[in-house]
Amino acid sequence: MTAVRLAIVGLGKIARDQHIPAIAGTEGIELAAIASRNASIDGIAHFATLDELLFAPRIDAVALCTPPQVRQAQAAAALQAGKHVLLEKPPGATVSELMPLIASARQSGRTLFATWHSRFAPAVEPARAFLADRQINSVVVEWKEDVKVWHPGQAWIWEPGGLGVFDPGINALSILTRILPRPFFLTQAELSFPRNRAAPIAADLVFSDDTGLPIRAEFDWRQTVPQTWDINVETDGGRLTLSSGGSRLVHDDRTLVDEKQAEYRGIYRHFVELIANGVSDVDLSPLAHVADAFMLGRRRDVEPFIED
Repeated sequence: MTAVRLAIVGLGKIARDQHIPAIAGTEGIELAAIASRNASIDGIAHFATLDELLFAPRIDAVALCTPPQVRQAQAAAALQAGKHVLLEKPPGATVSELMPLIASARQSGRTLFATWHSRFAPAVEPARAFLADRQINSVVVEWKEDVKVWHPGQAWIWEPGGLGVFDPGINALSILTRILPRPFFLTQAELSFPRNRAAPIAADLVFSDDTGLPIRAEFDWRQTVPQTWDINVETDGGRLTLSSGGSRLVHDDRTLVDEKQAEYRGIYRHFVELIANGVSDVDLSPLAHVADAFMLGRRRDVEPFIED
């Protein structure tokens, strides 16, 4: 099969750190162009805007690595131009804006892939298999990191639609919606907003399911050292701990998985398979949980956020 010729739109930190190395290491796809106002890569065709890119020949697909607030219009234009579309997470600023894109992809016969990179972490599928036949008694999530390390100078992330602490927190939600055998829903939320920002820096969430399962999640962007990305599940067969963002799995004291992350290679392998099979993959459940938190959550004002 001829390799998919992909263009990256938005050459920021996530594109450089994750997308470009993953594309280079994935069969069936190659980086053919970049669309970015302020950055380029030697030897790769460069366009200042998406509109210019879409007129270029021999581009099969685009990966939108731009802020979520602008992705809907970009994805709509790319689909209309006959391109397959990969959406970085979160796939958009709202849940409802994804619906026209799903319809457009179906009508045009193109692939739309809303990526949840944490689902491709090496311990996620083993955790899902372990929990499938267990009685689950409780779930506790701790997702705490230093925003100054992982999102330096990214002002858009503090604006409406940028999601604030839910930008990393949605990774935990994407894992939970994959590994838990039953759907769950939000019952309580407290969101901590810096007085000088429009998005939260921390969130305390309580979920349940139709059996009354207690699920608690703490997201915080003020953690310095260590960074914490853990999910602990108490079951009738012992405690299952998914840690390091999904790269390590421990059952009681026995390590089941401890592997290096290669999430974005998994994303691009899946994208190639979706295109080959002529189908899309758009799961909006993690984003719906975030939307619920903003709708139901009680706001608490905290000290202003100051970036060094």
